[in-house]
Amino acid sequence: MKITRFVVALALLVASVGPAPGRAAGPEFPNRPLRYIVPFPPGGSTDIMARIVAAALTQGLGQSIVVDNRGGAGGTVGAEIAAHATPDGYTIFACNIASLAVSPARYRKLGYDPVAGFAPIGFIGSTPNALVVHPSLPAATIAEFIALAKSRPGKLNYASPGIGTSPQLTMELFKMTARIDVVNIAFKGAGPALAALMGGEVDAMVSTVPSFLSATRAGRIRMLGVTSLKRIPDLPDVPTIAESGMPGFEVISWQGLCTPAGVPKAPLVRLRAALAAALALPNTRRRLAEQGIQPGALTVEQFAAFIRAERTKWAKLVKDVGIVPQ
Repeated sequence: MKITRFVVALALLVASVGPAPGRAAGPEFPNRPLRYIVPFPPGGSTDIMARIVAAALTQGLGQSIVVDNRGGAGGTVGAEIAAHATPDGYTIFACNIASLAVSPARYRKLGYDPVAGFAPIGFIGSTPNALVVHPSLPAATIAEFIALAKSRPGKLNYASPGIGTSPQLTMELFKMTARIDVVNIAFKGAGPALAALMGGEVDAMVSTVPSFLSATRAGRIRMLGVTSLKRIPDLPDVPTIAESGMPGFEVISWQGLCTPAGVPKAPLVRLRAALAAALALPNTRRRLAEQGIQPGALTVEQFAAFIRAERTKWAKLVKDVGIVPQ
């Protein structure tokens, strides 16, 4: 009887106290490493930006973050993997201009929903594209490149990170505006394309500024112009294409951070706070700036509206360039 009364009393005591803090809802988030899906191979601007952010997030979240490069099909392969990942907050995705704006305009059917398939964590930053050439090409300015291309119609070529990527579409827009004929050679990502350019296999290339900085500073390629309306502070000697005879020419690439749709509120709030804190760190801002990346200052709501506007913009651009959705 005494033992029975003791057991009953103990049960009542446990019930009155309740479970230990945090136990009812499971372990506090995050309690294990996170996966950061990058939909392009290593070496490109998306990968560079993601690794800078991942390092800062690791400090803030107290967990390691594994960058998982899943390139292919202009960023759609990685986007599809991310969209169908378990929505528990442990998979984050480098959602960017390719996966959420360009690809919906390029493809009639995707393996993911670019609107409902993701929840935004936040905007990271933006960077212009740049037109670069191999040092052996006799063109030191945008005007000289255009003149050379017109003197050799269909003879010059350019490397792109893939068909339908924003750099490739940027070059197609440049060709249409300048009325030149330059042949596209598509590669599987900015890294392989840049290697071909530095090796002299192709004449020119368009991609985001971070992809080119090291090679430009080493003299292995020549940067002719950037696609922003203003010059980049860290590259004051590189003119804009707009000031080089094409007024108003502007194409900006951007990247944010997303999760698969359906992540519970608590992990999502934690991730948003961690990203905001990471982007506010002086070291993070410095490292991004050194890569020609302008950190973002958009709220989650503004970022969502920005994505919607970008989809509309790129749908029009794809149509204007004359590319038929596949």
